[in-house]
Amino acid sequence: MPGPGASDAQSDPGARDPVLEVEGISVSLGGREVLGEVSFYLLPGQLTGLIGPNGAGKTTLMRVILGLQAPTAGRVTLAGRPHSSGRRPAGYVPQKVVLDPDMPMRARDLVALGIDGHRFGIPLPSRSRRQAVEEMLEAVDALHLADQRVGRLSGGEQQRVLIAHALVSRPSIILLDEPLASLDLRSEQEVVSLLARIAERQKIAVLISAHEMNPLLPVMDRIVYVAGGRAASGTTEEVVTTEVLSSLYGQHVDVLHVHDRIVVVAGADPGREPRSGA
Repeated sequence: MPGPGASDAQSDPGARDPVLEVEGISVSLGGREVLGEVSFYLLPGQLTGLIGPNGAGKTTLMRVILGLQAPTAGRVTLAGRPHSSGRRPAGYVPQKVVLDPDMPMRARDLVALGIDGHRFGIPLPSRSRRQAVEEMLEAVDALHLADQRVGRLSGGEQQRVLIAHALVSRPSIILLDEPLASLDLRSEQEVVSLLARIAERQKIAVLISAHEMNPLLPVMDRIVYVAGGRAASGTTEEVVTTEVLSSLYGQHVDVLHVHDRIVVVAGADPGREPRSGA
């Protein structure tokens, strides 16, 4: 059974080569350790949930993977090569994107920025560029939204367009920071199903950050559970246990299975709110 901070990259000898390996990552900010010796890997075609309560270090971990935060210790490798900030290792959907309803930007324009938005100058129109944008909008079931103002789309529709934006550069990995926050139940289910389908069909690694694991349970291949700056990784059955999570939290917790849902409760005080998965 994988323990907190231990890499499970070698536990499955039949697995495909990881597209991303996080090895012993530690981060200290302002003299406080935010992450401590976090290790896990991502496989192509699999969806992995990065789960943990608010403030556990999930966003910091994503920033390290993206090259936006230097770790205090450890390393990140992409397809067997050391990570460098000059590379574009992953597609990324940030946690909060505020889109002005009156901004004259169509959905297709936002997706196109994923191709060349990092370059200076105005990109010249081309058939291949338009085709790439439309193919990616179609892949996320949003081609019918191509010419609508992106700021006037619903939350679920905006998420589809943002995912297309992250995918259009054909990354081997896509990271999504709390993509289900503020979505209604129907949109949440649609986005989760969409991401699972994209992982399978395009054979990319998908890492989804969330404080609640239950919406991901039907499609999640692996889980990285973060608490108190430490992490355990593996399948849900391996990681989401009383033994493993009690070690992560540094106190006894109970893992309850209720009507196909998982509830993690602080065992020391039964009256406390569930920490995650409620």
